[in-house]
Parts: sequence; structure tokens; C-alpha cells
Amino acid sequence: MAKYLKMAWRNLWRNWRRTSIALVAMVLGLILLLFFDGMIKGSDQAIYGNAVRLYGGNIQVHAAGFRAKANRLPLYPLTDAGTIVQTVRAQPQVVAAAQRINTGGLISSREGAFPVSITAIEPAIEAPYSIQAANVTAGRFLLEGEGDAILIGKGLADLLQVSAGDRVTLLGHSKHETMRQRTMTIVGIYDLKMPELEKRMVFITLLEAQTLYNLYNQATEVAVSLQNVNQEGATIAALQAALPDYEVDSWATLRPEIRDTLQTKLAFTSFFGIFVILIASIGILNLQLMAVFERTREMGVLAALGMKGRQVIGLFLLEGTLIGVLGAVIGGLLGGLLMGLLSQIGIDFSFSAGLGEITALMGDRLYPTVTIGDIISRGLIVILIAALASLYPAWQAARKEPADALHHV
Repeated sequence: MAKYLKMAWRNLWRNWRRTSIALVAMVLGLILLLFFDGMIKGSDQAIYGNAVRLYGGNIQVHAAGFRAKANRLPLYPLTDAGTIVQTVRAQPQVVAAAQRINTGGLISSREGAFPVSITAIEPAIEAPYSIQAANVTAGRFLLEGEGDAILIGKGLADLLQVSAGDRVTLLGHSKHETMRQRTMTIVGIYDLKMPELEKRMVFITLLEAQTLYNLYNQATEVAVSLQNVNQEGATIAALQAALPDYEVDSWATLRPEIRDTLQTKLAFTSFFGIFVILIASIGILNLQLMAVFERTREMGVLAALGMKGRQVIGLFLLEGTLIGVLGAVIGGLLGGLLMGLLSQIGIDFSFSAGLGEITALMGDRLYPTVTIGDIISRGLIVILIAALASLYPAWQAARKEPADALHHV
């Protein structure tokens, strides 16, 4: 085996130009694959991460019966929200847990009345994790315990023709299905580049909602933020065991519309990813096929010297594998360094603002990311393609009679 390996290595560099061209193709192909993987993973992390921040944490805890009527935002108070918060915070993956009240209602100004979802929050706890707090473009975010203050989106502000400091009327469902009205001061306006969503979501303080909707010292939801997206499954299982009398759900369960949108994106990017792999594969395959077919006469010489067909095939397969390994190592190193750099500085995606909810959720900068496992798996694909590209023409040439192979042009 060592003899064949030494012979294969020498053969690679007898025509260094051809080997270099094949290596460049493999390296560029691998870098392209890693870049695409990094872009997909980076966009997924940004979208899922911002969707979590947008819709109130990775996980929500509600009273029994809420899930069946979630789209109607029923006011089902939690029996002991404080105890639930303590139980949730005891979980190792949890970074924050806050009480909330959610209800539906109308907001109005001189321009008319518009339906909205009213979310009452604890500003001191939610401000570090709130995407709305991070995107306040006029005024400020809510302050803990303040009264007639409301935070609205830019899309809604444009509808109402109002600005920070103006007064609006808020009408919402109270605990007993009655309507409660309050004149509120707009303390801030947030801009997520998602006008349709901004028109539907307004925020007030928890203390104000407890007074306004007859829920003194109560909450209808505990919003839970985790260290990372994709930790929801294990945390939900642990919380459901610790809180058997409550419903524990992820944002994806309670917000199926954004989940469906993300699944559509995943299907598209998966198709495009296969397309990218095919492009890279065809380039590598073409170069390897040409390189091996050009050496048909050389195979004839080896056969004339007594080398058997399977030995010829093995030699050229070994050469293809070696060049694939070289390409995978160099491409993996360069691709890893490139993705490491991009994961730190990011890629400007501000041009996509306003193109839709998904692009808006990605934010202004995209931070591609790949793992060691991604580099290894893509490198193995390159090695496999290089080996297979060498196998077929070597098998074809080895089937020829030595005399025919020697006269091959």
C-alpha cells in the first residue's frame, strides 16, 4: 500500500499545472459550500432569535385552557405567577422570566380606530431582550410602573397620524369580557421594518394593565427567554413536569404563522443548497474526468508492464482521493478562516429592509456561522466527488487492451 501511495503522490505532481487547477476548483467549491452553509445558519439564527424576542420569549406558560383559545387572547389569570417565575428561573437554560398580560382591543385617534393586540410587560426585565426596545426610533421604551404610557409601532403611528408625546385612546377586554377604556400617552415608537406587524402590537406596563383590566397582582402569561434557540424541547419537558397544572408552549406552537413562513424558507434554502452542491460537484467532476482521460495512454503503459486492471483502477482512485484530501484540507482551512472572520464582522443586509417579514427579522447585519462538523462533512463530500470522478474513467480505460490504450489520443 505504501508503494502505491508513494507512486500516486509522485504522479500528482508530474503535471503540477493540472493538479493545481483541480485543487483550485476543489478549494473554491468547498469555500462556496461553507459560505452557503454559514449564510443559511446565520440567517436561521437571526430569524429564530429575533422571532423569539418579537413574540415574547422562547417559551410561554399559561393557565389551563389557554392553548385552545390562544388566537382570541383569553384573560386566564395564572394562579400564582410569582411561584411560576421562581420555578422557571431555576432551570439552567433560562436567562429571564417575566410576567405578562395579553388581551385584544382597539386604539384610536382622530384618524380612526384600529384593532390591536395589547401586551402588558415588566419593562425592567424585558428591556434587555425586547426587539422593540432595541428598535425605538422616537421617544423611549416603557419604564417600570408608569401609568398611562404606551409604546406603539411605526406602522400604527402612521395610521393614527401620531408621534411620541401624543395622546390616544386604548380600549381593551377586561377580565370579565367587559371593555375598559383609557387615554394613553405615546412615550415611544418602535420601527422593525415590518409595517403590518407594527400595526397590530402595542405595549403598556404590567401595573397599568393589572389596574385597567381588573387583574390586581395577577398575570396571564410568564414569558421565558433561554440562552439559545433550540433549547425549547428539553426546557418545556422539565417545566411541564414541574408545573403540571399549567400549559407550557414554545412560541412556534402559539405562533404557527411565523413557523409556517420559516418552514417555507427552509424548503427553499434546502433546494438552493442542493443546487450549490451540484454546481461545485460538476466543476470538480469535470476536471477530474479530463485529467484521468488524458492519461489513458499512461494506463496502457502500466498495463503493458504487467499491472493488472484492478491495480490501475486502484492507483488512479488513490490519486483522486489524495487530491480530494488536499483540496478538502486547504479549502476547509481557508473556508473556516473566512467564515470565522465574517462571523465577527457580519455582512451588511440593510438593503433587504422592507422586502418582507423574514428579511426584516434577519436584521441589518447577518453573521454567518459554521461548525467544525460542517467543515468536516463538506470536506468529505469533496473527497468523495474527487474519488468517484477518478473511478469511472480509470475503470473505462483499464478495460481497454494495452495496445488500444497506447494509441489513445
